[in-house]
Amino acid sequence: MAEIKNIDGLSVDDINRELSRGAKFVVFRYCFSIIILSFKRGSDIYFIKPGDSTVKHSIGFTLFTLIFGWWGLPWGPIYSIGALYSNMSGGKDITQEVLDSMNVNPQY
Repeated sequence: MAEIKNIDGLSVDDINRELSRGAKFVVFRYCFSIIILSFKRGSDIYFIKPGDSTVKHSIGFTLFTLIFGWWGLPWGPIYSIGALYSNMSGGKDITQEVLDSMNVNPQY
């Protein structure tokens, strides 16, 4: 499993409390191309508290994709558009997958 960012200092009870208030676990997408090869990847997992903006976490992946993602044809532009759309939509919410992998019964 990927590393989970933004949970430093939070107990399991704190995380469950934030989840019940609307927090989520999110992954951001990025793409890069090398000549004719294109690759799409996901970031580490980010814990986003309710009311927090995802922009500060996704901006690096978005800029990276804008600069390096387009060059491989045909998949570079396709993967880049998908990654940009996902990041601008707040990232991919994988809260349920994280909880399932931890075998935790959420209290929300």
